[in-house]
Amino acid sequence: MADALTTWIDRYRRAWESNEPDDIRALFTEDASYRTEPFAEPWDGHIEIVEGWLDAQDDPGAATFEWRLLGQDGPVYFVEGVTDYRDGPIYSNLWIIRLAEDGRAEEFTEWWMEQEPDQD
Repeated sequence: MADALTTWIDRYRRAWESNEPDDIRALFTEDASYRTEPFAEPWDGHIEIVEGWLDAQDDPGAATFEWRLLGQDGPVYFVEGVTDYRDGPIYSNLWIIRLAEDGRAEEFTEWWMEQEPDQD
């Protein structure tokens, strides 16, 4: 099912670049929850997820994203990523994604921390 994760992240990046509501909805089950921080109130369901995403959207091409799978427990994936904003900070990311059988996310939680600039 790691192929399902790669497909999901590719679709996430497409939605990140397009900010199209249909691309965003396609990532999540109708009753999914999306947490932008581990203890934040989640965005629940397609309406809240799309609204929250669009309120916090990035401009297309604003960032690059590299990731690797840290582990998997059944349908739950643990992903480490780095988001590098062209005109801004670099963030370390940890994602926990629970995929439904159809490949959409039922739950998504992200942690992100700004990396310190190099001291060279």
